[in-house]
Amino acid sequence: MSQSFETAMNGRAALSDTPAQADVEAAVRTLLRWAGDDPNREGLLDTPSRVAKAYREFFSGYELDPEEVLSKTFSETEGYDEMVCLRDIDLKSHCEHHMVPFLGKAHVAYLPDRRVVGISKLARVVDIFARRLQIQEKLTVQIANTIDKVLRPRGTAVVIEAEHQCMTMRGVRKPGTFTVTSRMTGSFRTDPSTRKEFLAMIGR
Repeated sequence: MSQSFETAMNGRAALSDTPAQADVEAAVRTLLRWAGDDPNREGLLDTPSRVAKAYREFFSGYELDPEEVLSKTFSETEGYDEMVCLRDIDLKSHCEHHMVPFLGKAHVAYLPDRRVVGISKLARVVDIFARRLQIQEKLTVQIANTIDKVLRPRGTAVVIEAEHQCMTMRGVRKPGTFTVTSRMTGSFRTDPSTRKEFLAMIGR
């Protein structure tokens, strides 16, 4: 697998020339001037540093490894081998085309094969990938593929429903329009009854 493909899949930037805080703040001041405002007026004096701080939080997923989050699993399951499903995981991400938010819910399920992971870890994986510049389709695949790779379950299912502000605030301006994406692997893809059970659990 090429390094560029791996970087694209896991989303982790391998940059050696990360800009300094001062460079980021200067860029924000440039945007403020370009928008038609004065970055030196009182209300905007601290905006560049606030924006830099906010962006570090928005995109903190680049600094975290989702595979490491899933690495601690449990084998003492008393033989449990039925579906594990988390629904309505709050999701906040940013469109890589316009750098505006898309907001919604993620639903994640897997069929354990001898080992399970703490349920909070699944939500954490969603959050790590969401806190990167994304398109919803790629985000859906990254979550499912990471669970598959680390847990090696009998199947994984991910459905994301999100409203994109690049469609509601600009462009076609259609509020209330949700994009739905899914990724099914293993039994969720090959067994219609398993897929139907999952979809029923998440109310679809």
